Amino acid sequence: MVNIMVVEDDKTISQVVCEFLKEQGYNVLPVYDGKVAYDTFCHKHFDLIILDIMIPSMTGLEVLAEIRKTSQVPVLMLTAMGDDYTQLVSFNQTISDYVVKPFSPLILIKRIENILRQKKDPDSLKLGDIVIEPSTGTVQLKGEPIQLTKKEYDVLLYLAKHCGKIVARDQLMMAIWGYTELDSRVLDNHIKNLRKKLPSLPLKTIIGRGYQIEET
Repeated sequence: MVNIMVVEDDKTISQVVCEFLKEQGYNVLPVYDGKVAYDTFCHKHFDLIILDIMIPSMTGLEVLAEIRKTSQVPVLMLTAMGDDYTQLVSFNQTISDYVVKPFSPLILIKRIENILRQKKDPDSLKLGDIVIEPSTGTVQLKGEPIQLTKKEYDVLLYLAKHCGKIVARDQLMMAIWGYTELDSRVLDNHIKNLRKKLPSLPLKTIIGRGYQIEET
Protein backbone atom coordinates (compact mmCIF):
# COMPACT_ATOMS: atom_id res chain seq x y z
CA MET A 1 0.00 0.00 0.00
CA VAL A 2 1.16 3.53 -0.80
CA ASN A 3 2.09 5.53 2.33
CA ILE A 4 1.55 9.30 2.30
CA MET A 5 2.35 11.80 5.04
CA VAL A 6 0.22 14.97 4.99
CA VAL A 7 1.96 17.84 6.81
CA GLU A 8 -0.64 20.57 7.29
CA ASP A 9 -1.36 22.55 10.47
CA ASP A 10 -4.86 23.61 9.35
CA LYS A 11 -6.81 20.62 10.64
CA THR A 12 -9.79 21.29 8.40
CA ILE A 13 -7.65 21.22 5.26
CA SER A 14 -5.72 18.23 6.59
CA GLN A 15 -8.94 16.30 7.20
CA VAL A 16 -10.25 17.06 3.70
CA VAL A 17 -7.01 15.96 2.03
CA CYS A 18 -6.66 12.85 4.19
CA GLU A 19 -10.25 11.73 3.59
CA PHE A 20 -9.92 12.11 -0.16
CA LEU A 21 -6.68 10.12 -0.12
CA LYS A 22 -8.15 7.37 2.04
CA GLU A 23 -11.09 7.06 -0.35
CA GLN A 24 -8.54 6.39 -3.11
CA GLY A 25 -7.02 3.56 -1.09
CA TYR A 26 -3.90 5.32 0.20
CA ASN A 27 -2.51 4.84 3.71
CA VAL A 28 -2.38 8.38 5.14
CA LEU A 29 -0.68 9.85 8.20
CA PRO A 30 -1.62 13.45 9.15
CA VAL A 31 1.06 15.54 10.89
CA TYR A 32 0.61 19.14 12.07
CA ASP A 33 4.13 20.25 13.00
CA GLY A 34 7.37 20.59 11.01
CA LYS A 35 9.73 19.02 13.52
CA VAL A 36 7.35 16.13 14.14
CA ALA A 37 7.09 15.65 10.38
CA TYR A 38 10.86 15.38 9.96
CA ASP A 39 11.25 13.05 12.96
CA THR A 40 8.46 10.86 11.58
CA PHE A 41 10.09 10.80 8.14
CA CYS A 42 13.34 9.56 9.72
CA HIS A 43 11.62 6.54 11.26
CA LYS A 44 8.97 5.53 8.73
CA HIS A 45 8.80 4.85 5.01
CA PHE A 46 6.70 7.17 2.84
CA ASP A 47 6.08 7.04 -0.89
CA LEU A 48 5.00 10.71 -0.96
CA ILE A 49 5.00 13.70 1.38
CA ILE A 50 2.45 16.50 1.03
CA LEU A 51 4.01 19.50 2.72
CA ASP A 52 2.65 22.89 3.73
CA ILE A 53 5.15 25.74 4.10
CA MET A 54 3.77 27.78 7.00
CA ILE A 55 3.80 25.17 9.78
CA PRO A 56 5.00 25.29 13.41
CA SER A 57 8.51 24.42 14.71
CA MET A 58 10.12 24.15 11.27
CA THR A 59 8.83 25.67 8.05
CA GLY A 60 8.00 23.38 5.17
CA LEU A 61 11.07 24.63 3.30
CA GLU A 62 13.28 23.78 6.29
CA VAL A 63 11.75 20.31 6.50
CA LEU A 64 12.28 19.86 2.77
CA ALA A 65 15.94 20.90 3.03
CA GLU A 66 16.56 18.35 5.79
CA ILE A 67 14.82 15.58 3.87
CA ARG A 68 16.88 16.28 0.77
CA LYS A 69 20.11 15.68 2.67
CA THR A 70 19.35 11.96 2.67
CA SER A 71 16.41 11.24 0.37
CA GLN A 72 14.75 12.09 -2.94
CA VAL A 73 11.31 10.93 -1.80
CA PRO A 74 8.59 12.72 -3.84
CA VAL A 75 7.35 15.91 -2.14
CA LEU A 76 4.30 17.92 -3.16
CA MET A 77 4.14 21.43 -1.72
CA LEU A 78 0.60 22.43 -0.76
CA THR A 79 0.58 26.06 0.35
CA ALA A 80 -1.08 29.45 0.18
CA MET A 81 2.25 30.98 -0.86
CA GLY A 82 2.00 31.34 -4.62
CA ASP A 83 4.83 33.85 -5.23
CA ASP A 84 7.51 33.02 -7.78
CA TYR A 85 10.39 33.17 -5.29
CA THR A 86 8.93 30.54 -2.95
CA GLN A 87 8.06 28.27 -5.85
CA LEU A 88 11.58 28.59 -7.30
CA VAL A 89 13.17 27.80 -3.92
CA SER A 90 10.93 24.75 -3.63
CA PHE A 91 11.68 23.47 -7.12
CA ASN A 92 15.39 24.01 -6.55
CA GLN A 93 15.05 21.46 -3.76
CA THR A 94 13.65 19.05 -6.38
CA ILE A 95 10.01 18.89 -5.38
CA SER A 96 7.61 16.91 -7.56
CA ASP A 97 4.80 19.48 -7.74
CA TYR A 98 3.53 22.73 -6.23
CA VAL A 99 -0.16 23.32 -5.50
CA VAL A 100 -1.47 26.70 -4.34
CA LYS A 101 -4.44 27.00 -1.97
CA PRO A 102 -7.37 27.11 -2.50
CA PHE A 103 -7.28 23.93 -4.55
CA SER A 104 -9.59 21.33 -6.02
CA PRO A 105 -9.30 18.01 -4.14
CA LEU A 106 -10.03 16.16 -7.39
CA ILE A 107 -7.18 17.91 -9.20
CA LEU A 108 -4.92 17.31 -6.21
CA ILE A 109 -5.64 13.57 -6.44
CA LYS A 110 -4.77 13.59 -10.15
CA ARG A 111 -1.47 15.35 -9.44
CA ILE A 112 -0.68 12.80 -6.74
CA GLU A 113 -1.46 9.93 -9.10
CA ASN A 114 0.87 11.48 -11.66
CA ILE A 115 3.71 11.79 -9.13
CA LEU A 116 3.33 8.19 -7.98
CA ARG A 117 3.19 6.96 -11.56
CA GLN A 118 6.49 8.71 -12.30
CA LYS A 119 8.01 7.34 -9.08
CA LYS A 120 7.93 3.75 -10.30
CA ASP A 121 11.58 3.08 -11.01
CA PRO A 122 12.36 0.57 -13.76
CA ASP A 123 16.05 1.02 -12.98
CA SER A 124 15.77 -0.11 -9.36
CA LEU A 125 18.60 -2.40 -8.23
CA LYS A 126 18.01 -5.36 -5.92
CA LEU A 127 20.72 -6.90 -3.78
CA GLY A 128 18.91 -9.61 -1.85
CA ASP A 129 16.62 -7.81 0.59
CA ILE A 130 18.14 -4.42 -0.30
CA VAL A 131 16.47 -2.24 -2.96
CA ILE A 132 18.14 0.85 -4.45
CA GLU A 133 15.92 3.25 -6.41
CA PRO A 134 18.08 5.67 -8.45
CA SER A 135 15.18 7.90 -9.53
CA THR A 136 14.36 8.80 -5.92
CA GLY A 137 17.79 8.31 -4.37
CA THR A 138 16.33 5.98 -1.74
CA VAL A 139 17.44 2.68 -0.25
CA GLN A 140 15.24 0.12 1.49
CA LEU A 141 16.16 -2.87 3.59
CA LYS A 142 13.35 -5.42 3.92
CA GLY A 143 10.91 -2.70 2.85
CA GLU A 144 12.12 -0.19 5.46
CA PRO A 145 13.92 3.03 4.42
CA ILE A 146 17.60 3.31 5.32
CA GLN A 147 19.03 6.80 5.79
CA LEU A 148 22.36 7.14 4.01
CA THR A 149 24.45 10.24 3.49
CA LYS A 150 24.88 11.47 -0.08
CA LYS A 151 28.39 9.97 -0.37
CA GLU A 152 27.35 6.67 1.23
CA TYR A 153 24.54 6.40 -1.30
CA ASP A 154 26.88 7.26 -4.19
CA VAL A 155 29.39 4.60 -3.10
CA LEU A 156 26.64 1.99 -2.74
CA LEU A 157 25.08 2.82 -6.12
CA TYR A 158 28.43 2.70 -7.94
CA LEU A 159 29.33 -0.66 -6.45
CA ALA A 160 25.83 -2.01 -7.14
CA LYS A 161 26.05 -0.96 -10.79
CA HIS A 162 29.29 -2.95 -10.99
CA CYS A 163 27.82 -5.95 -9.18
CA GLY A 164 29.98 -9.06 -9.60
CA LYS A 165 33.03 -7.04 -10.64
CA ILE A 166 36.00 -5.98 -8.55
CA VAL A 167 36.12 -2.18 -8.20
CA ALA A 168 39.57 -0.81 -7.40
CA ARG A 169 39.86 1.70 -4.56
CA ASP A 170 41.31 4.35 -6.89
CA GLN A 171 38.50 3.77 -9.37
CA LEU A 172 35.90 4.18 -6.64
CA MET A 173 37.49 7.32 -5.21
CA MET A 174 37.76 8.91 -8.66
CA ALA A 175 34.12 8.08 -9.45
CA ILE A 176 32.73 9.47 -6.18
CA TRP A 177 35.12 12.23 -5.12
CA GLY A 178 36.72 13.10 -8.46
CA TYR A 179 40.31 12.42 -7.41
CA THR A 180 42.43 9.60 -5.96
CA GLU A 181 44.56 11.65 -3.55
CA LEU A 182 42.05 10.98 -0.80
CA ASP A 183 42.82 9.94 2.75
CA SER A 184 42.12 6.20 2.58
CA ARG A 185 40.33 6.40 5.92
CA VAL A 186 37.55 8.46 4.29
CA LEU A 187 36.65 5.62 1.93
CA ASP A 188 37.15 3.04 4.68
CA ASN A 189 34.68 4.88 6.92
CA HIS A 190 32.06 5.02 4.17
CA ILE A 191 32.43 1.28 3.54
CA LYS A 192 32.23 0.63 7.30
CA ASN A 193 29.05 2.73 7.58
CA LEU A 194 27.41 0.92 4.66
CA ARG A 195 28.12 -2.45 6.25
CA LYS A 196 26.71 -1.24 9.56
CA LYS A 197 23.54 0.24 8.07
CA LEU A 198 23.05 -2.62 5.58
CA PRO A 199 24.28 -5.75 7.41
CA SER A 200 23.01 -8.05 4.64
CA LEU A 201 24.94 -6.20 1.92
CA PRO A 202 27.03 -8.83 0.05
CA LEU A 203 30.10 -6.58 -0.05
CA LYS A 204 33.54 -8.19 0.00
CA THR A 205 36.94 -6.59 0.46
CA ILE A 206 39.38 -8.03 -2.06
CA ILE A 207 42.74 -7.47 -0.37
CA GLY A 208 45.12 -5.50 -2.53
CA ARG A 209 42.52 -5.01 -5.26
CA GLY A 210 39.37 -3.25 -4.01
CA TYR A 211 35.73 -4.13 -3.35
CA GLN A 212 33.15 -6.42 -4.86
CA ILE A 213 29.42 -6.79 -4.40
CA GLU A 214 28.65 -10.44 -4.97
CA GLU A 215 25.81 -11.34 -7.27
CA THR A 216 22.82 -12.70 -5.32
